[in-house]
Amino acid sequence: MDNLNIDLMHPRDQIVKIISRIYRSGMTTTSGGNVSIIDEAGDIWITPSGIDKGNLRAEDINCVKADGTILGPHKPSSEFPFHRAIYRIRPDLKSIIHAHPPALVSFSIARVIPDTNVIPQAKYICGPIGYASYALPGSEELGQKIADEFARDFSAVIMENHGTVVGGSDMKDAFQRFETLEFCARTIINAKTIGKVKTLTDEQIDAFEAQIPVLQPQMAHVEHPSDEREKREEITRIVRRACDQGLMISSYGTVSVRWRGNDFLITPTNVLRWDINLDDIVQIKGGKREPGKIPSRSVWLHQELYKRNPHINSIILTQSPYLMAFGVTGEKFDVRTIPESWIFLQDVPNVPFGSHFKGKDTILKTISKDTPAVIVENDSVIVTGDKLLQTFDRLEVAEFSAKSLTMGVPVGELQPIGEREIEALRKKFLS
Repeated sequence: MDNLNIDLMHPRDQIVKIISRIYRSGMTTTSGGNVSIIDEAGDIWITPSGIDKGNLRAEDINCVKADGTILGPHKPSSEFPFHRAIYRIRPDLKSIIHAHPPALVSFSIARVIPDTNVIPQAKYICGPIGYASYALPGSEELGQKIADEFARDFSAVIMENHGTVVGGSDMKDAFQRFETLEFCARTIINAKTIGKVKTLTDEQIDAFEAQIPVLQPQMAHVEHPSDEREKREEITRIVRRACDQGLMISSYGTVSVRWRGNDFLITPTNVLRWDINLDDIVQIKGGKREPGKIPSRSVWLHQELYKRNPHINSIILTQSPYLMAFGVTGEKFDVRTIPESWIFLQDVPNVPFGSHFKGKDTILKTISKDTPAVIVENDSVIVTGDKLLQTFDRLEVAEFSAKSLTMGVPVGELQPIGEREIEALRKKFLS
């Protein structure tokens, strides 16, 4: 079931998969949150009231028929009124997610709307954010207040002192909006701990969106020898692991592995990252792409890094919450936190937003054997390495170090390892 494309699942199975993902990611509690889908017959499939969100089964999902008949072993969610109200007023929406993810709840308590211009894809995935004033949970009044915001063409709404609700054209669209908005909120909160948050202008984001790469020509014929299939398996395992550990979100993240010479395999675009299967991976051979597949938008950057750096055999480009705190403030990420961090990374410089665009060479000139990773401001972290597991390890070490630095700010003045200690590390581990 986990390997099945979510679009092909029955509504009840889609709901179970998504609510389980939300729960495991720490974005709702055992009793909190509700998810629904409206089908082509106008029937609304929705999570039940008072049932453990960590152990929901397909048979637990309720169906509220268009005529009001309720099918299922439990009571529908107490928040059903606002799901129904939103579907009535926005027939373009086919799925709704409501939950209490911690960062967005913080914004709802502070009565502030997160600025999605901190990372480029958030503005387009989330759209403008609405705000619904407080009303009693489960009441018709709350349903009407939320529906009024959706009537104004918002597809994501902050609920005052409550949480958030988002809608989508399908379940995948709704989940990406929900997860991206929470990630955006977490990034802002983490960033405020270490510095001043810098946002992108609409013009900068439009320039990012305009950087859709010219697709490579398609191969006439593609082969999948055993060593190529092995690398596909490695990529899918690492992508799922990154998602499970909060190092990658479903709407953003690219992994590639060198195959033979400068040929490589790379993750696709427009596929939920934790939904990626072996068949989704794109082979790039001789500057051509596997027929019928669209590689990551960053394919040009990966191609150039492989061409210019024979020592690089794998690349991960992602957004992780604590490294991105440094990315959206421009603060220096000092890896001299613990010996392991410096040995693995040595330096992780910031490069300006836009350095990853085709035709720019800042990243290509910066990444080297001594500088295996960079932070692209307001965009991503790029980590390189030999084996993919080594690259992933570097990402983990970088994120853990960034987390320690961010969490250390309220504790006291941070004291990095001194130059004498660094020189001793260099002699012992790098000479």
